[in-house]
Amino acid sequence: MNIIELQSITKTYDTNGLTVPAVRGVDLVVEKGEFSALAGPSGSGKTTLLNLIGGLDNPSGGTVSVGGENITGYSPRQLSDLRLRKIGFIFQAYNLIPVLSAIENVEYILLLQGMEKTERRRRSAAMLAEVGLEGLTDRRPHQLSGGQQQRVAVARAIVSEPDIVLADEPTANLDQKTGAALLDLMHELNRTKGITFLFSTHDGMVMERAERLISLRDGVVEHDRVKRRAKPRSAKRKR
Repeated sequence: MNIIELQSITKTYDTNGLTVPAVRGVDLVVEKGEFSALAGPSGSGKTTLLNLIGGLDNPSGGTVSVGGENITGYSPRQLSDLRLRKIGFIFQAYNLIPVLSAIENVEYILLLQGMEKTERRRRSAAMLAEVGLEGLTDRRPHQLSGGQQQRVAVARAIVSEPDIVLADEPTANLDQKTGAALLDLMHELNRTKGITFLFSTHDGMVMERAERLISLRDGVVEHDRVKRRAKPRSAKRKR
């Protein structure tokens, strides 16, 4: 099943009277359950493409379909509803609400969805435990390390069990060990829950773990390579 479909997508920006093309005629299909990455140097169009898929920006041309819905031309309210129902986001800067505790940050999306308080608290606590933050639920973002804050962001992105998680440079502010642990966690969630993950990155560690690597340059797809699905890292090699 195709979870994301882009047809002839273009995006241009008007900067001081100059038209700057960010994405130029991209066609892309992502199937449900993929663990894929958009890779490329700064200015290649990967973050713009991720924002177009997530309905955070509108294309200048072409069509965007997410979860079977053609979202091209959706109103801001329709796009907000789509994100609430189908898409989780993980940002480079974490984007946690500083005055809320870890568990309040995670359950905020469930609050917006209208879930009853007891159930949303139960689900949020269980998700924080799943990402290794049991016992830290009442801490606010400034009381957590960068890696712990990003784990809260991962928990928030998946607590509502969205169809897709879009992750924009999720390891950029983390040390290598923390970033690797977080990627392994997201890969395990992809395998066990079937959530589609799509990253934008120039981090070699993310590109190595991605099962499909879509390379962008100057707003176009330069290479699109599907790798063999990796075995769980805990699996023992046969002798």
